This record gives sequence, structure tokens and C-alpha cells, in this order.
Amino acid sequence: MSEKSFRQFPAELSRLVDIRCYVEDTAAGFGADDSALANVIQAVDESAANIIMHGYRGGPGTIDIEITRKDAWLTVCLRDRAPLFDPTRVPAPDLTLPPDQRPLGGMGVYLTRRLMDEVAYRVTPEGGNELTLRKKLPGSSGL
Repeated sequence: MSEKSFRQFPAELSRLVDIRCYVEDTAAGFGADDSALANVIQAVDESAANIIMHGYRGGPGTIDIEITRKDAWLTVCLRDRAPLFDPTRVPAPDLTLPPDQRPLGGMGVYLTRRLMDEVAYRVTPEGGNELTLRKKLPGSSGL
């Protein structure tokens, strides 16, 4: 079984609600249960917010979101044309430090890694960023 959906969104904080709704509706339609759905929505929200705030720095741009269900896997690819940045290289925060002693930033990337089963980054052939988030759906068979 393979299903695919694609949408493009303006890179604006005000559009995060639209992105969350798109991910929720599409992933639910592809058979994600409540737990997987909550994790995927949160991970995409964190990633899209980072693209908007840190990639485009509030300037104009777009985020392409492609959601695919293939066998047991739900995959969300976020593509943008902001300056290149690989979030998989961001070190994990030191959670032994009290929150007020930790450097700012990095918690959204850390949370995304914890919520998803796989997180990968690549530079697209056009020179943009592509962040791939994968979640194995409970009760699904296949790889």
C-alpha cells in the first residue's frame, strides 16, 4: 500500500495552524493512530517553526510538505529554499543542567528526534534543504 499527498505553504508563523491541520488530516487519512498522529504533528510543527524562524528568518519563502504512507511507514518530507542547515548535526542538549542554565535553542530539534523513529537530512538537487521524518505506525506489518 502506498499513498502520497503534497502541499506548499508560505513560510509564515501564522500558517503553522494550517500546516498542523494538513498533517493531522492527511496522516489520519493514511491510518495513523492517535499516538503516532500526535508525535508526527508535534515534530512537523517544531521543524516548520524552525524553518520559518531560523531558516528564512521571517523573510519570504515556502515550505513544501509531502506526506507518504508506504507499508508500515508514515514519512513527512519538509523542503525549503532557506540557507542550508542540517538539524541532524545539532548536538543533543545537556538535560542534566537546570533549564535556566542551558543555552537557548536546540530543544525543538531534540524533541523531533525523540518523537520520530527516523530523522534524516539532505541537500536537494536544486540546492535546498530536505528534512525527512519517519514514523512506524503501530499495528502495521512490513518494512
